Amino acid sequence: MNGPGIQLTLAPELRLFAPPSRRTDRVPTATDGASSLGHVVESAGVPLTEVGRLLVDGQEVPVSYVPQDGQNVEVFGVERPQQITGAPLRFLLDVHLGTLARRLRLLGVDAAYENEDIGDPALATRSAAERRVLLSRDRGLLRRREIFAGAYVYSDNPDEQLRDVLGRFAPALAPWTRCTACNGPLHEADKESVGDRLEHGTHRSYDVFAQCTECERVYWRGAHHARLERIVDEALVEFGTA
Repeated sequence: MNGPGIQLTLAPELRLFAPPSRRTDRVPTATDGASSLGHVVESAGVPLTEVGRLLVDGQEVPVSYVPQDGQNVEVFGVERPQQITGAPLRFLLDVHLGTLARRLRLLGVDAAYENEDIGDPALATRSAAERRVLLSRDRGLLRRREIFAGAYVYSDNPDEQLRDVLGRFAPALAPWTRCTACNGPLHEADKESVGDRLEHGTHRSYDVFAQCTECERVYWRGAHHARLERIVDEALVEFGTA
């Protein structure tokens, strides 16, 4: 871009998207005089899914605003908790976020997940068709215009990923109500009805079971329950049930 020059300041939490040389306040930035501010911000490396308010010389403007020579532009991150309008809060996670998907389901959050790489166009199409918030660490995927809504997952650590998503969107939590394998709802099941699906040791040692209404997977408080309970308890203490 070789048109009018502006001064661009990214919020601290957005600077990781920009090259190191552009992570300071009031970075001189050339524009072409015709592109929207949204395009300018994306050219700086920031997905619009991460952008909240835009101020030009102290006045709030939309992403469609065309910046003029000499203006000071401030780009803020999304406000938390972020409100998603137009559909119930539901998520779609890409192939790299399987652990996060299972933890969200453990907490009763509707989290669809592709365990195979179906490609960016298919993911974006599903986000739009099912009106799901697309979660990804792929900035290019989040820049696709057809997605319903999206959010960048900032960490590669599952504990931090979960806290990030819960803090950003504040979904209602209903632990132990959703299948971690397929995302379907769970219902209570008696031992007799699921007995043919249990190994002998499990059948002998446990009495309380739940079963997925969609994939029919059976759940009980087995060896990993303490670890899962820790994840649930920590989420409830910090984020509550709603």
